[in-house]
Amino acid sequence: MSASAPDLAALLAEEERLVFPHFDYQSAWGLGSAMRAQALAGRLTLAIAIRRNGQRLFHTALPGSAADNDAWIERKSAVVDRFGHSSYYIGCKYQADGKDFDVDSRLDVNLYAAHGGAFPLIIRGTGPIGVIAVSGLPQAEDHRFVVDALERFLA
Repeated sequence: MSASAPDLAALLAEEERLVFPHFDYQSAWGLGSAMRAQALAGRLTLAIAIRRNGQRLFHTALPGSAADNDAWIERKSAVVDRFGHSSYYIGCKYQADGKDFDVDSRLDVNLYAAHGGAFPLIIRGTGPIGVIAVSGLPQAEDHRFVVDALERFLA
């Protein structure tokens, strides 16, 4: 997970750009269903979850995924909840600063994972209110899958 300053800026720019005007149950169903269809079309073995204010609004596990993917989603989502940024950005930021998240964050590694795949659900004028997360691919690909899905959905 190597990231230079421009990479970190690009990750933050994604968060600034991928903002919802509002987000309700129908939004969660539409986004989650689109992500599921994309994953199925690509034959990806993913678990996908969308949570708003602590309530799980969407969850699916595709063929080939396992309970371990759900555990990764929870751990990556906990990083987003704590720091307000994507789990990938936080992991990259620690590395760019010459630190190891698992050691230097002083957080329980059984509860937090700064690996790509969890992205803040951001409402314009409000800020982060939830998390959109996937698990099943290498972390940079998990992150890219979420960002691509958000770009398509918000277009």
